[in-house]
Amino acid sequence: MADTQAAETGQETPGAPEAVGKPEKEPKSVRVVMLALMVAMMLAMLDNMIVGTAMPTIVGDLGGLEHLSWVVTAYTLATAAATPLWGKLGDMYGRKGAFLTSIVIFLIGSALSGMAQDMGQLIGFRAVQGLGAGGLMVGVMAIIGDLVPPRERGKYQGMMAGVMALAMIGGPLVGGTITDNWGWRWAFYINLPLGVVALAAVTAVLHLPKKRSKARIDYLGAGLLTLGITSIVLVTTWGGSQYAWTSARIMELIAIGVVSLVGFVFWQTKAAEPVLPLHIFRSGNFTLMSIIGFIVGFVMFGATLFLPLYQQSVQGASATNSGLLLLPMLGAMLVTSMVAGRVTTSTGRYKIFPLVGGVLLTVGLYLLSTMDTDTTRFVSGVYMAVVGLGMGCLMQITMLVAQNSVEMKDMGVASSSTTLFRTLGSSFGVAIMGAIFNNRVQDEMAARAGGLGSKVTEQSASLDAASLAKLPAAVREAYQHAVSAGTHSAFLLGAVIAVAVVVAAVFVKEVPLRGGSQKAGSDEAAPLPVVEAV
Repeated sequence: MADTQAAETGQETPGAPEAVGKPEKEPKSVRVVMLALMVAMMLAMLDNMIVGTAMPTIVGDLGGLEHLSWVVTAYTLATAAATPLWGKLGDMYGRKGAFLTSIVIFLIGSALSGMAQDMGQLIGFRAVQGLGAGGLMVGVMAIIGDLVPPRERGKYQGMMAGVMALAMIGGPLVGGTITDNWGWRWAFYINLPLGVVALAAVTAVLHLPKKRSKARIDYLGAGLLTLGITSIVLVTTWGGSQYAWTSARIMELIAIGVVSLVGFVFWQTKAAEPVLPLHIFRSGNFTLMSIIGFIVGFVMFGATLFLPLYQQSVQGASATNSGLLLLPMLGAMLVTSMVAGRVTTSTGRYKIFPLVGGVLLTVGLYLLSTMDTDTTRFVSGVYMAVVGLGMGCLMQITMLVAQNSVEMKDMGVASSSTTLFRTLGSSFGVAIMGAIFNNRVQDEMAARAGGLGSKVTEQSASLDAASLAKLPAAVREAYQHAVSAGTHSAFLLGAVIAVAVVVAAVFVKEVPLRGGSQKAGSDEAAPLPVVEAV
């Protein structure tokens, strides 16, 4: 009983004898698998960046401008809804099979999206693509959790952070290049060769223990969770844009979401094989990492949305190179993540990183909120770097600690839950920070430019560089001040929210990471999965 509790919480069992020796150095085949996993991770992260750049061309070819937002929303909804299901399927029936299936579904969705003949087809095929994408990130994180003990996992943090930075920086550039030279359909077809490489490498090299659960899939729990997540994402997507926050449609969605999630939580206490076992939240560290992951998603995606807008509108930067504008933040995040990973691997200590990361994130967001029309690119770059340093301390540590807080049998649901909370955080962040930004811009434009200012922003609070250049000088200056005011409000909210990361980090308990000095009698002493040598 004590051993079971220790395994659930990640704590050591007092008096248990130490296992002899340390984990062996990962063979070359593990590194090959890691490269394949990084390709799959790149597929999931790069897709929306590339497609976003291609959207104007897609609309020009297929029409359906009124349904434009659904091209992104369908993908996001499907990804969020499928994420916890993929994690549970991996736990029940084997990680490798679930991961390969998600890649195949993603590639089928990509191929069909590239062949779409109208906007309705594209939206439907993007939903198929999103179903597969939900399993890509979860599969990557869970398989890494199976292959590499938490104590050794830090060394791979830089690799994962590098993939994230490359996707954010290179996505718009790659999307623009592909669309201009090959056509928008290749924004989807480009996934096929990358996906085939990942499929071949994972199939040939990765050999995890086979699983076959006799329990039935919790279809009712899956349905309730999907309905609840869908309602939440639609509220955050439509609220303040398609519908007023107080409209009947938004209120209905909120009610459906609340009832579904309450019903889901109740049912998880009764289900034989729950989709999201509630016992994983008994670990204080896991719950804290879920909270921190939600907040990181909230502020990170808000930052990546509003920083390029500010630099294009106020500082006159080119929209074509919007990904490069984030380089100070993403570069700092990459370096810090690598340092944090190495330190964690060598010392086994990690509590300092969420604490320092929360402080840096809060300070960085506050500094961003002070930017105005006179702020230089160098100064804004320094502010972004501070935010990046904070994110680098948090991004991978949250997943590492969450996985270390559960038993190996729950690795999939732990990975999917952490990913889901970050996804939901990003949805709330974009919606709430976006609403505050838009309202502030519209108010400032009305105050500075009167009726003309209100007319300029009545369709959208954001203007591209070409549209901005056509405005009269007085209106353009008013708009620049309005965008500065909007970013001030959005980032100030982000700084206030980020304080919660500091508070949560204070309560994190530095439980020894599995894979260092292992203890018998728990999952910590379990042998690593077999990976065939190359």
